[in-house]
Amino acid sequence: TVERATPNVYADQIEWMGRNLSRREHICISVHPHNDRGTAVASAELAVMAGADRVEGCLFGQGERTGNVDLITLAMNLYTQGVDPEVRLTDIDHVRRTVEQCTQMDVPERWPYGGDLVYTAFSGSHQDAIKKGFDAREEAVLAAGGDERAVAWELPYLPVDPHDIGRTYEAVVRVNSQSGKGGVAYLLSSTRNLDLPRRLQIEFSGIVQRHTDAFGGEITAEKLWEIFADEYLPATRENGLTPWGRFKLRGTTVTSADEGKQTILTVTLNDRGEERVLAATGNGPIDAFSNALSELGVEVHVLDYSEHALSEGTDAAAATYVEAEVNGQVLWGVGIDPSITTSSFKAIVSAVNRALR
Repeated sequence: TVERATPNVYADQIEWMGRNLSRREHICISVHPHNDRGTAVASAELAVMAGADRVEGCLFGQGERTGNVDLITLAMNLYTQGVDPEVRLTDIDHVRRTVEQCTQMDVPERWPYGGDLVYTAFSGSHQDAIKKGFDAREEAVLAAGGDERAVAWELPYLPVDPHDIGRTYEAVVRVNSQSGKGGVAYLLSSTRNLDLPRRLQIEFSGIVQRHTDAFGGEITAEKLWEIFADEYLPATRENGLTPWGRFKLRGTTVTSADEGKQTILTVTLNDRGEERVLAATGNGPIDAFSNALSELGVEVHVLDYSEHALSEGTDAAAATYVEAEVNGQVLWGVGIDPSITTSSFKAIVSAVNRALR
């Protein structure tokens, strides 16, 4: 039971015993590997492949010295290979809490399958791969008619679906100083339904990086949203932020002329506390709004535009992302409003306020 040899040699010993025992069919070969060399799981698995009938172990590697082989890991390793271990682990955290209560010993946070951090990625490249994996899986499930069971689990860095053992996806990606745009984008998408364009992901991840460099530690989903809202959306004292920004959008009226070829816009802006009513025309609402801002000495050229609904239904709010050149500076703005047109105006105001900040 003390690991004296490599797992393959141990398996050879088991195989030799099985071949040389008389009346083998009447004997149960049971292996009892400990983890003295850190290879108890490998020894047990190879021993079973070599003919062992039974494995003796403990939950989460409890036991003498470095512990007996972990039965949880053995069972989940079979499960990930499509073999039913006939052990119910659909609530692995309940199993872990019971073991910890009985033994008064904590399961390490990086223990396979059961630790707090085993389904969590902090590294930027890992987060980006996981996000792309979730996106690809979502497309595959839709192509399969919405049946998740028809699509094999093949996500990077996640050998098992956390849902299968009672975990959620919320902790899969967490943001700290190691994280990149993929992790930031994933959290905003999963918690706020915001699908940021790639260049906006890059810009905002730089803002998050500066925050983590300054304050250290991990950024929760709530804190990430606070940083995003403070940077791109109108900050209010109600949500604990300090209001800033030269302009605030108060109201707009949009009409069309010349059989819809020309847009006529009247916009009311709060400019540093002063109400201003501007009128302008353009070949669309965004062009007209840009022309209205030029009357105040702000030159805006929209370089990229995208928008999407934040939920389903006719009353769903829209999120608009605008990349704009404001007085020679290129940066992004974000607007959220039930009206797509108003959300696009808010996105331009966001970009302008950030440029003039």
